Amino acid sequence: MSSPNSRFILSSVPIEDQHHPAPKARDAAVVLDISAATDKDKIADDATSSLGTPATPDTPGTTAPTTSANTPDKAINFANDDSDDEFGNARRPVHRDRFRSRRRASIAPLPALRLNSKEMLASDFDSHSLASNQASITSVNSLASLLREKMQAFPQLIRKKKRETKDYKIKIFVIIMFFIIIFLIGYAYVAYHQQVLTRSYFQKIKFNSHDRIFRILSHEDKEVISGQLGVTLGFDTAPFHCLEEQRRSDGSVCIEWNGVARLHLNFEDKGVFRCYTLQWQALTPGLLPTDCYELKRDNGLWFGGGVTKGQEWSLSYANFDFAPYASGDSKIHQFGNGVKRYFINSIGVAMQVSEKTPLQLGVNRTENRFCLRAANDEFTFVNHLTPLPQLDYRICTTEDMRSLHMLMTQQSLWDGLKEQEFKVLHSLLEEPVWRIPHTELPESLNESAICDYSESAIAMGLGHIVINEFWQENIGDFTVDKARFPTLKDTIDVLHRRGFKVVLTIQPFISTDSANFKDAVKRKLLIYERHSERSIPALTRYKSSSSAGVLDITNNASVPWLLEKLQRLKEEYGVQSFYLDLGTGYNLPHYYQCRQTLDNPDTYARLFTASLEGAGLMAVSTASVVPKPPTFLSTPPANATWEGLRETLGAVLNYGVIGYPFVLPGVIGGDYLLQRPLSKMVSFYSMSQPPLPDQELFIRWLQLATFMPAMQFSHLPSEYRSDLVTRVAQELKEVRQLIVIPLLKKYLNPSMNEGLPLVRPLWMMDPHDPACLIVSDEFSVGEELIVAPILHANREEREVYLPQGVWKDGIDGSLRKGSRWMHGYRVPKDKIAYFRKMPDNTRF
Repeated sequence: MSSPNSRFILSSVPIEDQHHPAPKARDAAVVLDISAATDKDKIADDATSSLGTPATPDTPGTTAPTTSANTPDKAINFANDDSDDEFGNARRPVHRDRFRSRRRASIAPLPALRLNSKEMLASDFDSHSLASNQASITSVNSLASLLREKMQAFPQLIRKKKRETKDYKIKIFVIIMFFIIIFLIGYAYVAYHQQVLTRSYFQKIKFNSHDRIFRILSHEDKEVISGQLGVTLGFDTAPFHCLEEQRRSDGSVCIEWNGVARLHLNFEDKGVFRCYTLQWQALTPGLLPTDCYELKRDNGLWFGGGVTKGQEWSLSYANFDFAPYASGDSKIHQFGNGVKRYFINSIGVAMQVSEKTPLQLGVNRTENRFCLRAANDEFTFVNHLTPLPQLDYRICTTEDMRSLHMLMTQQSLWDGLKEQEFKVLHSLLEEPVWRIPHTELPESLNESAICDYSESAIAMGLGHIVINEFWQENIGDFTVDKARFPTLKDTIDVLHRRGFKVVLTIQPFISTDSANFKDAVKRKLLIYERHSERSIPALTRYKSSSSAGVLDITNNASVPWLLEKLQRLKEEYGVQSFYLDLGTGYNLPHYYQCRQTLDNPDTYARLFTASLEGAGLMAVSTASVVPKPPTFLSTPPANATWEGLRETLGAVLNYGVIGYPFVLPGVIGGDYLLQRPLSKMVSFYSMSQPPLPDQELFIRWLQLATFMPAMQFSHLPSEYRSDLVTRVAQELKEVRQLIVIPLLKKYLNPSMNEGLPLVRPLWMMDPHDPACLIVSDEFSVGEELIVAPILHANREEREVYLPQGVWKDGIDGSLRKGSRWMHGYRVPKDKIAYFRKMPDNTRF
C-alpha cells in the first residue's frame, strides 16, 4: 500500500520516453513529472550510468524522491543535487540499474504475479519492479502516449527483423556458393581430364580414346556428327598406340586396345570435301565391332537403307534391332529390294560402308542413335572374308550436299553408254510400260490376250509391253511355250507395227521340271549345297516353281550359256529387251555356295546384272549398286490399297536418295491384293493381277504416277467405263507431255553426271529449311516443280508447303509465295496439286 503522504504528479510524457519504465520503490509514492525531462537529464543519466554508481537496494517505508512541476531543472538531475527535497528529507542517491535503460524506467512497472502462493515476476522485471498495482497509476493520456510510441517504434522493429532475415539469406547464399565452387572445381577437373585424353586428329576429328567419343567438325568448327566408337569394347582396357609393325604407311593413326581390337583412322582432303576412313579389326573371338552415331534433329535427318520394314520416311524415325543389311521383301524382312551401303544426312554428311564388311544395321529410338556393326551369321554373311569381323567405312563432309551426293554415289553414268541405249532411256521416260494382266494360272496368258490388251492401250499411248515369266512353259526354259504361243513371232511383229516394244521377263532360276535343269546340273552351272563339293545343286522356291535351282554367276561357263539362249530369242522373235526378275537376296538357297566366294547375297544380283548388260535390260527387280542405264530399278510390289499408294511414293523417294535416279514404280492401282498381313515373301508366289481397284484410288494413283520417272499400267482407264476416269486420264496425259517429260529430260544430264534423282524429296531443294525436312508426302521433279498428291481416301484438301521462291498454282494458275504453309488447300477429286517455280524476278 502507498503512504498517505505520497503525492502523484501527472504530466505529459515525451513520446520517445514512454516505453521505458521509471524507477520504482515499495510503500512509497511515485511522482511522475516526465514533462520536465529534457536532453539535459538524458545526458546526466547517461553520465551517472557510465560512472558506475553502486546500486542501493530499496527498503520498505522509504519514499521515492519527486520533483515539483515548478522546478523542472531540479527534477532532472537527482544524482548531482545534494539539497533536501521539498519535505526536508535528505535526498538519497538515485539507484541506477545498469541493465535498465532510462526509457525503460519511465514506464510504470507491471504488477507482480502470484502462482501457487508464490510471487512470480516477469522475466524482464528487476528489483525495482515489485510495486503493487496501486502504486502504478496511469492516466488516459499516458496510455495514449504509450500507444503512439509503440506505433512509432514498430518500423524500427521491422527493420530489425529485416536485418535478421538478411543475415539468414546471407548464410544460405554463402552455403550455396560453397557448393557451386565445389561443383565447378570438380567439373573443371573432369573437363581438364577429358581434354587431356581428347586428341585432335587431322584437325577436324575430336576423339577421346578412353571413352571413345568421336566428333567431326565442319570448316567453321561446328560439330556435324558425333557418336561413340567401339561400343562393345568396354572401359576396363586402356588404349595405346599400335606397335610399329601394326602401323600403316598411308599416314593413318593406329590405336589398339591390347588383345581386344585395333582402330585405324585416316584422312583424305578432297578440296571442298573432307573424308575420314575408319576401320575396326577385332582381335579376339566373339567381339563384334560396333559404332553408334547420334540422331540429332539439329544435325539434320539421316536417310539410307532404302525401303525399311516400317516404311519410315527417314532413318531417323525408324526403330529396329540389328539386322543384316541385305535386300529382301520389306513386308517380311527389315530392308526392301533396293539397297546401297550409303547413308546421307540432310546437312551435308555422308557415310559409305565397304562391301567387304558383314554389315548389320540397327536404330534405337530410345537412345536416339543408329549403329553399324560387323557380324557374320549363317546366311547373309556366312562367308568369312576375314578371320574375325572387320568394320570398314568412311565419312565425308561438305557444305554442298549436291557435290557430296555426286562424290559418294556415282561419278558418271555415261561411261560405255551407247546411242541406242540412250534412246531406250528416253523412251522409258516418255512412254508408259504396259504389264500384260495375268492370273495365277499360266493358261491365262496367250497371244489373244496380248493382242487385245495392246489395242486397248493405244488410246493412252505407245510404250513397252512386258510379258511375265509365263511366256515359257517352265521357269528357266528360255524357250517360248509353243502350246500357248504358236505364232508369237507374228504377234510381236504386229505389236512392232503398232509402235510397241516387247519385253520378256527372265530370271536366274531354273525349275526342276525344265529340261535345262538337267543340262545345267550336268555342266555344273548351278549354285551347289555348301560342303557338297559341287555335286548337289542347292534348291529354292520361286513364284510358280516350288523347286528350282539357281545359275552360278561366278562360273565362267554360266554367262555364255545364258547369253546364247537370250540371243536366240532376240533373233527369232525380235525381242528388244528383257526384264530381269532376280527376286531378292533371300531367294537364294539357304545353304548356298558358289564357285567363287560371294561377299553377301546381293553380290550375286550385282554380278548377274552386270553380266547381262549387253543383252539389253529394261529393268531389274533387285539392286545393290546403280545398274547401267537404261536399266531402271523397280519398286517393291505394292498392295492395291491406299497404304500401297503411300508405300510407292516412299520407295521412289528413298531409292532416289541413296543413288538410284531411274526408278520404275509398280503398276497403277497396285500389283496384287491381299487383305491380310503377309507372313511370307510376295516373290515366293505368282500373285495374280488384283481386281479393278476402287475408282477414287485408281484416280489418285494415276495422278501420282503422272509425275514419276516412268509410268506402268496393268488395268486400263477404259475398264471403268466412266467419263470421270476417262477425262482425268486424258488431262493427266497432257500434263505429262507438256510439263513433266520436258523437265525429266532437262534433269536427265545432272542425274547421269551426279547421280541426283529425277524425283526428289523437298529437303534436296533446300536442306536448311526445317519444314522441308519433315514433309514426306510432297516431292519435286528436278528443282522446278512441286507435287502434293492426295494419298488418303475421301480427302479433297490437304496441307501444302512451298519452299522459298514464287510458285504458280497448277490448278487455278495463281501465284503463291514460298517459305510458308497453305492450310486447308482444296484439291478436287479430279485434280492434283502441283506448282511450277517462277523466275526469281517475278513480282508477286
